[in-house]
Amino acid sequence: MTRIVAGTVGGRSLQVPPKGTRPTSDRVREAIFSRLEHYGVLDGAYVLDLYAGSGALGLEAASRGAQKVVLVDAARVAAEVCRANVKTLGLTNVQVVQDKAERFVQSPPSTTWDVVFIDPPYDVSEAVVAELLRQLAATSALVEDAVVVVERSTRSPEQTWPTGWELLARKDYGETAVYYAGPATAEEPQADAS
Repeated sequence: MTRIVAGTVGGRSLQVPPKGTRPTSDRVREAIFSRLEHYGVLDGAYVLDLYAGSGALGLEAASRGAQKVVLVDAARVAAEVCRANVKTLGLTNVQVVQDKAERFVQSPPSTTWDVVFIDPPYDVSEAVVAELLRQLAATSALVEDAVVVVERSTRSPEQTWPTGWELLARKDYGETAVYYAGPATAEEPQADAS
């Protein structure tokens, strides 16, 4: 059973599409959100959940203080499950969009994102994910200190990160590898004291 781990709707159960998705386990979700809270990017955040499936990652973000969440999934059944979960949880700051992640990212951004979750099916190739990341980096859709969380199989090669991005961390949980990356933040030059 998939459930919200913590926050305003913590402990509530989620519907999951009957096939075609691989929900992030509660244990991995808890670890992801502990790290995001450590980074200080979640409270009041604008969150984009691509390949949303049941919407568990985005809904967890909404439960934990995100200001706005958009769940994107190409599959009609997944989008319907996301809508049902949003309604059941009573979260008014969550929007569901039925669209391909790649097409959604190419659209002119209506907002800027603090956190982006990318959790495609494991059979989606590294090249497809790398192109999605490149398209995301080429838009003005990310805030300067955005964190992009990519979930892949530990057997998949490490992602190719867009130019100007840095890998913040990689954590493995059994078969799941979670990468945290984002635009490299340039340090302000120190004034010369002499």
